[in-house]
Amino acid sequence: MNSLILRTATRLLVAVLLLFSFFLLLRGHNEPGGGFVGGLVAVGAFALYGLAYDETTARQALRFDTRSYIAVGLLIAALSVTGPLLIGRPLMTGLWTELHLTDTLVLEIGTPTIFDIGVYLVVFGIGLTIILGMAEE
Repeated sequence: MNSLILRTATRLLVAVLLLFSFFLLLRGHNEPGGGFVGGLVAVGAFALYGLAYDETTARQALRFDTRSYIAVGLLIAALSVTGPLLIGRPLMTGLWTELHLTDTLVLEIGTPTIFDIGVYLVVFGIGLTIILGMAEE
């Protein structure tokens, strides 16, 4: 598609959509959202980018092959699920730790969040593999 209005709007919308997908990812453990929904919003952002420009430009913006996102996401999800086994806990046990960034800023991170990151990458990779593959045709 060769629309100046769409290309101009896409520059702003892609950034907003990716920021919103990251927000959904981090919010998802305690409230609605998570890796699946965040991944879908990120796919929508790159699908819009592909519509505004073209499929090859969208693939270049990704920097990696879409199947690489799937593989890394599966690895992250698998490690977060099996990690508790290393310390003698049951499979899929939620483990939490606190990261003290400053005296007042404490970040609480756990295996459910890491699992959501893996799901996010898998959904992102699968969605873009399908959409960009159809765009090639």
